[in-house]
Amino acid sequence: MKRLLALALADDEALYGGKSVQLGACLRRGLPVPPGWAVSVEFVDAIVHGEASALAQLASLLQGQSEPFAVRSSAVGEDAVGASFAGQHLTELNRSGLTAIVDAVGTIWNSGRSASASAYRERLGLLGPARMAVTLQKMVFPDCAGVMFTRHPVTSADEIVIEATWGLGEAIVEGLVDPDRFRLSKQGQLLETQAGIKDICIHALPDGGIEQRPVQDAARVHDVCLDAAQLSQLAGLATLCEQHFGAGRDIEWGIENNTLFLLQCRAITSGKTS
Repeated sequence: MKRLLALALADDEALYGGKSVQLGACLRRGLPVPPGWAVSVEFVDAIVHGEASALAQLASLLQGQSEPFAVRSSAVGEDAVGASFAGQHLTELNRSGLTAIVDAVGTIWNSGRSASASAYRERLGLLGPARMAVTLQKMVFPDCAGVMFTRHPVTSADEIVIEATWGLGEAIVEGLVDPDRFRLSKQGQLLETQAGIKDICIHALPDGGIEQRPVQDAARVHDVCLDAAQLSQLAGLATLCEQHFGAGRDIEWGIENNTLFLLQCRAITSGKTS
């Protein structure tokens, strides 16, 4: 079914993939997810193959949309428990306009057919090429961002673990920085703080896309990037995610102008993010 659907309405993983459906569920529960659209598997295929009607519908949707988008993979089965396509299904950030969005969709579609992604699917017993849907969301430009686990990802202790860095969280996902790490009790009490070395920051570019930049301020390299109030906000978000979706959540987040955004909420798997 070739459909573009408001993200808050996405509820069929076979059509819209795991990421869009999970984010749609978060939006319906009032969690702070950036708004956007779920692009179905068939619609993505149509865009990639240059079907005029699909391109016209996408152009109509984008008309008058001046704010950039994050274009994220949402493959069927991508966020299933026991599967982690970390680093294989791509995300294209800070994309504006029809040409850039179409190019981003094509890049993501191709990532599902890469040799590494195909080999991983084979190991999981998933037959055939990836069924790739896409999540198209309002872009967040975070001052700091990262990942959060509602169960310790190594020891399985019942506590909250947060990793944080300046700018976009891709610096953590791609292993470019040693992030700040925080351990909190489920009640939000700070148990441990470990300052990282955040000497690289990923920023959005004015004309689209992102770039890596060295952090020039030595204090920002070594000082933690979250204060007590922000840690409290994150602990509250962790609690809400577990209340709605169950224990053991892997969360991506960003804070822009002191506003906390939820970028992904999935079950903890053997990998951290995708």
